Amino acid sequence: MRRHLRTPGPALAGALLCALASGPAARSQTTDLVKRGEYLARAADCQACHSAAGGGAYAGGRAFTLPMGVLYSPNITPDAQTGIGRYTDDEFVRVLHTGVARGGKHLYPAMPYNSYTLMTRDDALAIKAYLFSLPAVHATAPANRMDFPYNIRAVMIGWNLLNNPDHRFTPDAGKPADWNRGAYLVEALGHCAQCHTPRTATQGLDTARAYAGAVQQGWDAYNLTSDATHGLKGWSDAALEQYLSTGHADGHGPASGPMAEAVQYSLRYLSAADIHAIVVYLRGIPAQPDGPEAPQATPASRPAVPLGRQVFAEACAGCHLPGGDGRQSQWAALRGDHSLGDPTATNMVQVLAHGSQIQTDQGLMFMHAFTRAYTDPELAAVANYAIGQFGGRQGEVTAQQVKAAREAAEKTQKIGSGS
Repeated sequence: MRRHLRTPGPALAGALLCALASGPAARSQTTDLVKRGEYLARAADCQACHSAAGGGAYAGGRAFTLPMGVLYSPNITPDAQTGIGRYTDDEFVRVLHTGVARGGKHLYPAMPYNSYTLMTRDDALAIKAYLFSLPAVHATAPANRMDFPYNIRAVMIGWNLLNNPDHRFTPDAGKPADWNRGAYLVEALGHCAQCHTPRTATQGLDTARAYAGAVQQGWDAYNLTSDATHGLKGWSDAALEQYLSTGHADGHGPASGPMAEAVQYSLRYLSAADIHAIVVYLRGIPAQPDGPEAPQATPASRPAVPLGRQVFAEACAGCHLPGGDGRQSQWAALRGDHSLGDPTATNMVQVLAHGSQIQTDQGLMFMHAFTRAYTDPELAAVANYAIGQFGGRQGEVTAQQVKAAREAAEKTQKIGSGS
């Protein structure tokens, strides 16, 4: 008996193609794409901004207190109702390149899309693949509280015309491969300029003073240029690579505040080759003479402030040691700490008011806030004492400065808790 073979119809052919497309090779490609997306999402430091204390990773809700109001980061897990689960590829890429969300809503530039706009489409879609591989978290961020006229999102159309270049990164054929890789990591993914470059009157990046350093939410983001007095010229390549990959460099102190977050959530996951590429690129940034100076190698002789010395002995010497060498961990060393070269101690006062922590390969390095245990004059005195002892400069910290930082910390805590 002869058996007749028939050509499969469209439905059966489609099923066969789907079965072939979902085979081991396709699954391997998907796994590789998600893995690459995870690396890129870390390089882009997405988790730090899109995760609130006590909330789920990438579930949003973190508060950002700005001069024009309070913003809350959105949920970027694949939840269909409260996250990005309904975003198409084109919609996701448009967010990163233009700051326009699904449905045409303009985002505020707290989302650094004017840096992400340099990102390639392939890298953007790899990040999307990673985010869509995460568990969906149903979480709605609190409503933004922006002042007029900033609460009108259409204002961002004009801002984008002035401040978003809306073009992709183009390698410089005259530069080596590691410089170009570093440029892409710093300018596009890492969006380092967003913190380390001063702002114009429209709150765009002042490209004429690129990486000269700026104060961001009360923290001093340091000068990253090759300036000998204020920048990175005094750092060796090895020290820079150690700092970026661990949050600490011997003789330069630990990272704190937003920089500690950047190391914890992003930089410490980058490959040694990528960290080196970042340093290569930073070395080529033209010098800008702005920001606090580095601590003097040999501290000058300064008269000890009795109150500051007393508070340091009570509250600080246990971890930092009387000579500032640090007990058990180099993260506690004060000698050479970059923040101590700043007579106004912008970052030190922030640490005293907010505390500081960073997750490292050696565990959590933590310093709690001191504003509840000591008065404003006492904290000003200990800051000035530390600047004189370990920074070799005359401190200029005032009790009023500490009070302002204390009040700002209390306000941030209330906003973060939703009260």
